[in-house]
Amino acid sequence: MMAKTVLVIDDDPTQRRLLQAAVEKAGFACRTAPDGETGIAVAADAKDGVDVVLLDLTMPGLSGLDTLERLSNKRPDLPVIMLTATSGIDTIVQTMRRGAVDFIVKPANPERVVVSIRNALKMQSLTGEVKRLSRKADGGMRFEDMIASAAPMRQVVRLAERAAASDIPVLILGESGVGKEVVARCIQGASTRAGKPFVTVNCGAIPENLVESILFGHEKGAFTGAVSKAPGKFLEADGGTLFLDEVGELPLEAQVKLLRALQEGEVDAVGSRRPTKVDVRIISATNRDLAAQVAEGTFREDLFYRLNVYPVDMPSLRERRDDIPALVEHFVTRFNASEGAKVSGVSDDTLKMLYAFDWPGNVRQLENAVFRAVVLCEGDLLQPQDFPQISGQIPDLDSLPATPVAANAVPTAPMAANDTGPALAGNSPVSITDAHGELRTLTDIEQDILQYAIEFYDGHMSEVSRRLGIGRSTLYRKVREYDLDVRNEREAG
Repeated sequence: MMAKTVLVIDDDPTQRRLLQAAVEKAGFACRTAPDGETGIAVAADAKDGVDVVLLDLTMPGLSGLDTLERLSNKRPDLPVIMLTATSGIDTIVQTMRRGAVDFIVKPANPERVVVSIRNALKMQSLTGEVKRLSRKADGGMRFEDMIASAAPMRQVVRLAERAAASDIPVLILGESGVGKEVVARCIQGASTRAGKPFVTVNCGAIPENLVESILFGHEKGAFTGAVSKAPGKFLEADGGTLFLDEVGELPLEAQVKLLRALQEGEVDAVGSRRPTKVDVRIISATNRDLAAQVAEGTFREDLFYRLNVYPVDMPSLRERRDDIPALVEHFVTRFNASEGAKVSGVSDDTLKMLYAFDWPGNVRQLENAVFRAVVLCEGDLLQPQDFPQISGQIPDLDSLPATPVAANAVPTAPMAANDTGPALAGNSPVSITDAHGELRTLTDIEQDILQYAIEFYDGHMSEVSRRLGIGRSTLYRKVREYDLDVRNEREAG
């Protein structure tokens, strides 16, 4: 992970050298400029990599205040810390009004400088996350918000951008956890429906007897328990986008009504005497093979063709490994902001390990793994031991090749998620023997296996139940019995 870059703008060469030494000793990269004009040229382009500016207030030529104002116009999100020889309140108020995030009185104490830089970066992370969440909440996510530099993802973005130009129905295909909803939100954000409602329905998480009511609404008294009128998801999304996640899990009866809603542009609420017109753009997603379901008779052929007008195939994370470094950096930044952590990056060994892992849960699993690692981390860099579920499956880190970070780098051979050697090997994620070499009790082994499966599939309880071959109710009963950790539980598999 790249170190953050600090730009020092000061006309005094001695001050520049002192500040550069303090900044680099703290682990930051440093660039310098002798005057405001040069500094603006260096910092103006966000792609040029400057993350924080230390700016001298009193300089010949372009003054510090004028430099600050021009930097604020060119890069409003760039934090600027002012260096001033005077601590007069008027001077401080002026700099803060012009957009400075902090001020330091010369001669600058190195520890004070480093603290100010770290605080500025933390505030920038919080501000960036708030803006990103605001765009998400307001239905205005952009394709620039996505991390998609790997070749397979660039193709996805190209297809999605074309889809955004019209109201064509889109079907996003891909494994669980690859980010299908993110693409759907970006399609809406780039379309004429940006800022309108974006309503998500997880079709696999709705009880079968409530699917019609939740999708299309119901009248008061339409069925037992219908104590008031409910509009349904179609009407909630009127004017905007309805995202039907895991659409392949819809029961056949609901598929008939969905087809009619798509064909006629109107919905029939349960218990209603007349249909209601709706203007909704449909984006659906599935991790299933809908064509195979059509052949089996579990998915209507006419609905399949209605939804599958514009398919977009999402690659798995193992197919876009070149995005892993940027994804990890993004998640570390986010969790630093949300958890108040101070993780500066990941070690080279950790990045090699993350790159080599097979990620059956895709980006969602990586996100959850980084979250846990940030909480566990006791130093500045995330280490392999901060990822116990993953490091246990990749025992020999020294054998892994260096991690390519360039977009055209050749991926390393993946380490399969279940490639853990014989069941009795020391690197097995669940041990069947205790410290004395004796077999553990069946109850203890079952508890560990269930906890491991929940974490392995990132809380997708339907996937856990399918993989372990037990019913959902049995799984939840055992979760209660063993008091297992299901903080990231998701109903859909």
